[in-house]
Amino acid sequence: MMNSFLQSLQDPHLVASFQRYCGLLLQVEERLAGGCSNSPGNASGSQGPVERANVFKTSECANGNRRYKTNGSHQYPYRQDKEDGCGMTGYAVKVGNTPTVKIVMYLGQTSKDIIKWPRPLSPPVVKLETRVDAEYGMPSTHAMAATAISFTFLIATMYRYKYSVAFGLLASTMLSALVSLSRLYTGMHTVLDVICGVLITAVLMALTYPFWNILDNFQLTSPLTPIIAIVMPFFMSYTYPALDHYSPTRGDTTIILGVASGCTVGFWMNYQYGRTYEPTGSLPFEIPSITPEVVSLAIARFLIGILVLVATRQVVKTLSLKVLYAWFDVAGHDMEARKRLEIEVPYKFATYSSIGFNATVIVPLLYQLLELL
Repeated sequence: MMNSFLQSLQDPHLVASFQRYCGLLLQVEERLAGGCSNSPGNASGSQGPVERANVFKTSECANGNRRYKTNGSHQYPYRQDKEDGCGMTGYAVKVGNTPTVKIVMYLGQTSKDIIKWPRPLSPPVVKLETRVDAEYGMPSTHAMAATAISFTFLIATMYRYKYSVAFGLLASTMLSALVSLSRLYTGMHTVLDVICGVLITAVLMALTYPFWNILDNFQLTSPLTPIIAIVMPFFMSYTYPALDHYSPTRGDTTIILGVASGCTVGFWMNYQYGRTYEPTGSLPFEIPSITPEVVSLAIARFLIGILVLVATRQVVKTLSLKVLYAWFDVAGHDMEARKRLEIEVPYKFATYSSIGFNATVIVPLLYQLLELL
């Protein structure tokens, strides 16, 4: 009984039903006389009925395997089985700085490449994302991230600021639910992937909650923090589970850990120099009213912060790639070389740890200099 229920939650038709409810439909054309065609105009036969505006058209190869494209200006790469007879190559069937969030994201990312459950099949599911289609699906790390970030933020602030806890709980639940449902709408996960992502996060948060203060205190006060925060995440990125094909999961995991590493070092440095940027007054703090001055200040901070972080990314990425290409004797125009373990992990870790550090140290100092705090 339980096995049957779990299998039903993995059924791609369940995801397709949700997509149809949201107005995302497929339109199937007649089989082509021979070969493959990327254009609906080359199909012989009339189109099927159109129920709503958001329609995805398909054409078929001579052997019946389908390929997909949109009926608008946006083109999506095709997804097919490894031996489909159409000559296509096969495919393989991010955030807060608390230790809990880092643990949740790393376990979620690595679990995908250990469990190796495929994403829902297309058809019947409509795929709106293609960059991550080479990744496995179980569990949904988007659902994990949304749940971890929203509820961690709620728990960390509910006694520090004056606001309705009921409203905060509702907002956290809504954020987690909307992100989770978006993964079904885009066709990237089964219902079981999403449910497991939320449940895994809930369990990890419950297990780690008693140690939050201990871990935060250690991060801020221990002289070993900078070493641990850099060495351990880099080692975890470099020893990420290997696959028989390239997947963006390793790179995404490196980005997550790199940002967390840089932020941890930044928070530690701020604490050492007394730059904690705490609000003045006694707990719980008042949330300032939204005024034109507050809005303009927020916009100014946002624009300055974005400029600094974009510049950081461009500079560090360029320099780190030049050093690595020279070290491993790789041509500078070889884009495929960036997928190699010894190049991808160091350059992404250096780039995004620098972004995390600048976001927590340099940007606040710049705000202070420009009197934006």
